[in-house]
Amino acid sequence: MVTTTPLEERLLELAGSVPDPELPVLTLRELGVVRAVRAHGTDSVEVDLTPTYTGCPAVEVMSLDIERVLRENGVREVTVRTVLAPAWSTDDITDEGRRKLREFGIAPPRTGAASGPVRVGLGPTRTREGGRPADGPEPVRCPHCGSAETELLSRFSSTACKALRRCLACREPFDHFKEL
Repeated sequence: MVTTTPLEERLLELAGSVPDPELPVLTLRELGVVRAVRAHGTDSVEVDLTPTYTGCPAVEVMSLDIERVLRENGVREVTVRTVLAPAWSTDDITDEGRRKLREFGIAPPRTGAASGPVRVGLGPTRTREGGRPADGPEPVRCPHCGSAETELLSRFSSTACKALRRCLACREPFDHFKEL
Protein backbone atom coordinates (compact mmCIF):
# COMPACT_ATOMS: atom_id res chain seq x y z
CA MET A 1 0.00 0.00 0.00
CA VAL A 2 1.34 3.40 -1.00
CA THR A 3 1.06 6.08 1.65
CA THR A 4 0.92 9.73 0.76
CA THR A 5 2.22 12.59 2.83
CA PRO A 6 0.07 15.64 3.69
CA LEU A 7 2.13 17.61 1.15
CA GLU A 8 1.41 15.03 -1.58
CA GLU A 9 -2.30 15.07 -0.71
CA ARG A 10 -2.33 18.87 -1.09
CA LEU A 11 -0.43 18.70 -4.40
CA LEU A 12 -2.81 15.99 -5.65
CA GLU A 13 -5.73 18.25 -4.76
CA LEU A 14 -4.13 21.15 -6.67
CA ALA A 15 -3.30 19.03 -9.74
CA GLY A 16 -6.78 17.51 -9.68
CA SER A 17 -8.41 20.96 -9.58
CA VAL A 18 -7.30 21.74 -13.15
CA PRO A 19 -10.27 21.89 -15.56
CA ASP A 20 -10.33 19.37 -18.39
CA PRO A 21 -9.54 21.28 -21.62
CA GLU A 22 -12.23 19.45 -23.63
CA LEU A 23 -14.89 19.34 -20.90
CA PRO A 24 -14.14 22.37 -18.70
CA VAL A 25 -17.16 21.61 -16.53
CA LEU A 26 -15.05 18.74 -15.08
CA THR A 27 -11.80 18.84 -13.15
CA LEU A 28 -9.06 16.32 -13.87
CA ARG A 29 -9.82 14.72 -10.47
CA GLU A 30 -13.50 14.30 -11.37
CA LEU A 31 -12.50 12.85 -14.74
CA GLY A 32 -10.20 10.42 -12.91
CA VAL A 33 -7.05 11.03 -14.96
CA VAL A 34 -4.68 12.33 -12.25
CA ARG A 35 -3.49 9.10 -10.67
CA ALA A 36 -0.68 9.97 -8.26
CA VAL A 37 1.63 12.69 -7.02
CA ARG A 38 5.08 12.03 -5.55
CA ALA A 39 6.94 14.84 -3.82
CA HIS A 40 10.74 14.85 -3.86
CA GLY A 41 11.48 17.32 -1.10
CA THR A 42 9.36 20.45 -0.94
CA ASP A 43 10.07 21.94 -4.37
CA SER A 44 10.03 18.98 -6.77
CA VAL A 45 7.03 16.85 -7.72
CA GLU A 46 6.15 14.09 -10.17
CA VAL A 47 2.52 13.70 -11.32
CA ASP A 48 1.09 10.58 -12.98
CA LEU A 49 -1.52 11.41 -15.64
CA THR A 50 -3.49 8.71 -17.47
CA PRO A 51 -5.14 9.87 -20.71
CA THR A 52 -8.70 8.86 -21.51
CA TYR A 53 -7.26 7.04 -24.52
CA THR A 54 -3.81 6.53 -26.01
CA GLY A 55 -3.02 9.47 -28.26
CA CYS A 56 -5.53 11.82 -26.59
CA PRO A 57 -4.64 15.28 -27.96
CA ALA A 58 -5.58 16.99 -24.67
CA VAL A 59 -2.75 15.36 -22.66
CA GLU A 60 -0.26 18.08 -23.58
CA VAL A 61 -2.62 20.86 -22.46
CA MET A 62 -3.50 18.95 -19.26
CA SER A 63 0.21 18.53 -18.47
CA LEU A 64 1.00 22.21 -19.05
CA ASP A 65 -1.97 23.28 -16.92
CA ILE A 66 -0.91 20.96 -14.07
CA GLU A 67 2.64 22.34 -14.25
CA ARG A 68 1.34 25.93 -14.19
CA VAL A 69 -0.94 25.38 -11.18
CA LEU A 70 1.74 23.60 -9.17
CA ARG A 71 4.37 26.23 -10.00
CA GLU A 72 1.94 28.99 -9.00
CA ASN A 73 1.73 27.22 -5.64
CA GLY A 74 5.47 27.17 -4.99
CA VAL A 75 6.69 23.96 -6.64
CA ARG A 76 9.84 24.77 -8.61
CA GLU A 77 10.26 21.50 -10.54
CA VAL A 78 7.22 19.67 -11.94
CA THR A 79 7.33 16.51 -14.05
CA VAL A 80 4.08 15.16 -15.50
CA ARG A 81 4.38 11.54 -16.63
CA THR A 82 1.89 9.97 -19.02
CA VAL A 83 1.01 6.57 -17.55
CA LEU A 84 -0.92 4.12 -19.74
CA ALA A 85 -1.34 1.22 -17.28
CA PRO A 86 -3.69 0.67 -15.71
CA ALA A 87 -5.74 2.12 -18.54
CA TRP A 88 -8.32 4.81 -17.81
CA SER A 89 -11.96 3.72 -17.80
CA THR A 90 -15.16 5.72 -17.72
CA ASP A 91 -15.73 4.02 -14.36
CA ASP A 92 -12.95 6.35 -13.09
CA ILE A 93 -15.25 9.38 -13.45
CA THR A 94 -16.43 10.38 -9.98
CA ASP A 95 -20.09 10.63 -8.99
CA GLU A 96 -19.63 14.41 -8.82
CA GLY A 97 -18.21 14.35 -12.36
CA ARG A 98 -21.22 12.35 -13.60
CA ARG A 99 -23.58 14.82 -11.94
CA LYS A 100 -21.78 17.76 -13.57
CA LEU A 101 -21.89 16.11 -17.00
CA ARG A 102 -25.65 15.60 -16.67
CA GLU A 103 -26.17 19.23 -15.56
CA PHE A 104 -24.02 20.39 -18.49
CA GLY A 105 -26.31 18.50 -20.90
CA ILE A 106 -24.03 15.50 -21.54
CA ALA A 107 -25.30 12.01 -20.74
CA PRO A 108 -22.65 10.45 -18.50
CA PRO A 109 -21.29 7.01 -19.33
CA ARG A 110 -23.18 4.12 -17.81
CA THR A 111 -21.40 2.65 -14.78
CA GLY A 112 -19.93 -0.81 -14.81
CA ALA A 113 -20.44 -1.08 -18.56
CA ALA A 114 -16.75 -1.65 -19.21
CA SER A 115 -15.21 -4.88 -18.00
CA GLY A 116 -12.49 -6.51 -20.02
CA PRO A 117 -12.04 -5.71 -23.69
CA VAL A 118 -14.33 -3.07 -25.15
CA ARG A 119 -16.88 -4.79 -27.35
CA VAL A 120 -17.45 -3.16 -30.70
CA GLY A 121 -20.74 -3.87 -32.36
CA LEU A 122 -23.32 -2.31 -34.59
CA GLY A 123 -26.27 -2.68 -32.25
CA PRO A 124 -29.55 -0.81 -32.22
CA THR A 125 -29.39 2.95 -32.49
CA ARG A 126 -32.44 3.55 -30.29
CA THR A 127 -32.80 2.82 -26.60
CA ARG A 128 -36.08 2.37 -24.78
CA GLU A 129 -37.04 1.64 -21.18
CA GLY A 130 -37.63 -2.10 -20.85
CA GLY A 131 -36.62 -2.70 -24.47
CA ARG A 132 -33.06 -3.86 -23.80
CA PRO A 133 -31.87 -7.46 -23.72
CA ALA A 134 -31.36 -8.95 -20.25
CA ASP A 135 -27.57 -8.87 -20.65
CA GLY A 136 -27.45 -5.49 -22.43
CA PRO A 137 -26.50 -2.11 -20.99
CA GLU A 138 -28.94 0.29 -19.39
CA PRO A 139 -30.54 2.71 -21.83
CA VAL A 140 -28.83 6.05 -22.41
CA ARG A 141 -30.97 8.62 -20.59
CA CYS A 142 -31.55 12.15 -21.84
CA PRO A 143 -29.73 14.61 -19.55
CA HIS A 144 -32.47 17.20 -20.18
CA CYS A 145 -35.68 15.29 -19.33
CA GLY A 146 -34.45 11.89 -18.09
CA SER A 147 -36.23 9.83 -20.76
CA ALA A 148 -34.71 6.48 -21.68
CA GLU A 149 -36.10 6.79 -25.20
CA THR A 150 -33.16 8.13 -27.17
CA GLU A 151 -31.58 7.50 -30.54
CA LEU A 152 -28.02 7.55 -31.81
CA LEU A 153 -27.43 10.21 -34.47
CA SER A 154 -23.67 9.80 -34.83
CA ARG A 155 -21.12 7.53 -33.14
CA PHE A 156 -18.80 10.55 -32.92
CA SER A 157 -19.57 14.02 -31.63
CA SER A 158 -17.45 17.04 -30.72
CA THR A 159 -14.70 14.74 -29.39
CA ALA A 160 -13.90 11.08 -30.11
CA CYS A 161 -15.01 10.05 -26.62
CA LYS A 162 -18.58 11.29 -27.14
CA ALA A 163 -21.48 10.21 -29.36
CA LEU A 164 -24.33 12.42 -30.57
CA ARG A 165 -27.83 11.32 -29.53
CA ARG A 166 -31.37 12.75 -29.61
CA CYS A 167 -34.14 12.31 -27.10
CA LEU A 168 -37.35 10.95 -28.63
CA ALA A 169 -39.43 12.51 -25.82
CA CYS A 170 -38.21 16.13 -25.68
CA ARG A 171 -36.49 15.99 -29.12
CA GLU A 172 -33.34 17.68 -27.78
CA PRO A 173 -29.96 16.54 -29.14
CA PHE A 174 -27.25 15.75 -26.59
CA ASP A 175 -23.76 14.32 -26.27
CA HIS A 176 -23.25 10.93 -24.60
CA PHE A 177 -19.86 10.22 -23.03
CA LYS A 178 -19.12 6.74 -24.39
CA GLU A 179 -18.24 3.89 -22.05
CA LEU A 180 -14.68 2.57 -22.13
